[in-house]
Amino acid sequence: MGRLLEDMTRLSGEIRTLHENFRAFRKELAEGNRDRHMDVIEMCTDFAGSHSRMAKRVREQRLAFLRNLKQGVGGQLQAMKADVAAARRAWAGRGT
Repeated sequence: MGRLLEDMTRLSGEIRTLHENFRAFRKELAEGNRDRHMDVIEMCTDFAGSHSRMAKRVREQRLAFLRNLKQGVGGQLQAMKADVAAARRAWAGRGT
């Protein structure tokens, strides 16, 4: 009986140690998950900020392009109107 008792006592201790190690492992996993969760939240916040800044910059560039385009087209329109008016005067015989 002595040998069986010693083996059962040893096995009981090993099982207890394994349970403690498993609890420690699960606790470590939970803490790691919380840390990763916070990292992901921070990363998403950074992405949102970067996206917002990029969208603002692109919008400003697009508006500047459209303003320049409108001015360019307006200038061409004025030049074309002046050419048409000069052509009408020439056809009417009034000269330039």
